[in-house]
Amino acid sequence: MNDTIAAVEIPDTAAVTEATAFLRETAGPLIFHHSRRVFLFGVLQARALGLRPDPELLYLSAMFHDTGLSTPFSEVEQRFELDGADHAHKFLLDRGFSEEAAQVVWTAIALHTTPGIPGRMGPEAAATNYGVLTDAVGWGLDRLDPDRVEEIVDAHPRGQFKEGFLQAFVDGLKNRPDTTYGTVNADVLEHFIPGFRRTTMVERVLDAPWPN
Repeated sequence: MNDTIAAVEIPDTAAVTEATAFLRETAGPLIFHHSRRVFLFGVLQARALGLRPDPELLYLSAMFHDTGLSTPFSEVEQRFELDGADHAHKFLLDRGFSEEAAQVVWTAIALHTTPGIPGRMGPEAAATNYGVLTDAVGWGLDRLDPDRVEEIVDAHPRGQFKEGFLQAFVDGLKNRPDTTYGTVNADVLEHFIPGFRRTTMVERVLDAPWPN
């Protein structure tokens, strides 16, 4: 695999190599290629916006950001973003990273589907979110060099990404639907799972055990 794609250098560290191998072994091609594209698009968006994320921490955030869909880390039922964040946090600490570095990656992954907030956090959280948005919904594509975008997609093909990506969410969340409350993940289950209807904040307030 090329060390440089679309003028973005893949960090050459032991943790990067191990995280890449882990994702290859535990996720299918769709999530692997998506995660690599998230890193690459995240770097390009960061450059365009004048952000300077740590390349290694951004790469690890991208590699682990969707792992909670397929390899839940915790026996406690929780949002898939937290599963991925907790897994990455332990991965970094087990390999000698500082708590500060592990927390940077945890935050980037935990917030990667949360609208509006990552861009106000550190550059790694912002770039992870921007990479996800670019690959998933085409956010910011118009400010990227089309040749760079083509090079990324050539290296990491999208294939039938739209359908496969949504199915990965259905498969990863259908057995823990309550974890999608208040998140964009509920959109997927409401669209694809017959009979699923999200609980609203209005219902929770009105059904609260208070007299008024």
